[in-house]
Amino acid sequence: MIDFKPIDLKNKNLYDQYLLNTSTRGCEYSLANLCIWSNAQTAILHDHLVFLSCYNGRYSYPFPLGEGDKKPVLDAIIRDSKERGIPCRIFGVTKGEEEEINTLYPGMFQFHYSRDSFDYVYHIDDLADLKGRKYHRKRNHLHRFYQACPEYRVEPITRNNLAAVKDMLSKWYKARLQDQPDGDYSLEQQAFDTAFSHYEDMGMEGLILLNGDDVLAFTMGSRLSSDTFDVHFEKARPDVEGAYPAINREFANYLREKYPDIRFLDREEDMGLEGLRKAKESYNPHHLFEKCTAILTEESHDH
Repeated sequence: MIDFKPIDLKNKNLYDQYLLNTSTRGCEYSLANLCIWSNAQTAILHDHLVFLSCYNGRYSYPFPLGEGDKKPVLDAIIRDSKERGIPCRIFGVTKGEEEEINTLYPGMFQFHYSRDSFDYVYHIDDLADLKGRKYHRKRNHLHRFYQACPEYRVEPITRNNLAAVKDMLSKWYKARLQDQPDGDYSLEQQAFDTAFSHYEDMGMEGLILLNGDDVLAFTMGSRLSSDTFDVHFEKARPDVEGAYPAINREFANYLREKYPDIRFLDREEDMGLEGLRKAKESYNPHHLFEKCTAILTEESHDH
């Protein structure tokens, strides 16, 4: 079996040599996401970074990262899955990687695309400036927010104000569960706990939107690749009109000023949730980042 080890954030610089050296990756390759959602383990194999991920009790392997021949690495992943007695699922596979797998293993894998798992990718200038008719409604929401909260301000998330973020989030969950008593936010809450505990070590950054001492919204993300920043979380008080578009726009401006090389914001998938899809589409994505899961044919019935 591959000698996988738990992700050690002391090795972040090593992981980043593989994770950030590209502009063609989905949000599952964010080190933060691998830590907070996937309970991932990692190994260096044939000069490639390899992961074994477990989300909601389901094991899979992100497509390995690195230069050079993928055959010995993919061979090792296939063997590892058999030795562990788990299905051989390789996710985050792009069209080019699908062709590569088909060339190396003709007919051995099936490829499953799901619109629900495509990433929404936006040009940072679009979200920072909101220019043109297509953003007319967003600007109207913002105008009402600015009228209601003329003295609002934003602050970067730090250790000093993280407690205020946690308090706002606790109130957000309480309100949401009153509206939706059957809602299950346990996985998201666990993800937040991990994100808060290792916020700086994972390279997370974020902003708080405040009116006086009241936290109206917050957002958190991390660099995904050479030109893309991944927005992991965004929460706003539902009783404050325009708080969501305000924190969205402020974060885009903050990142554009701080990191001139960032061109895109990846706001991740909609998971097939109708309301979330409508919200993400309303910001007019630059493109959807399409990826699929490759499943070894003999195990494809387990998909």
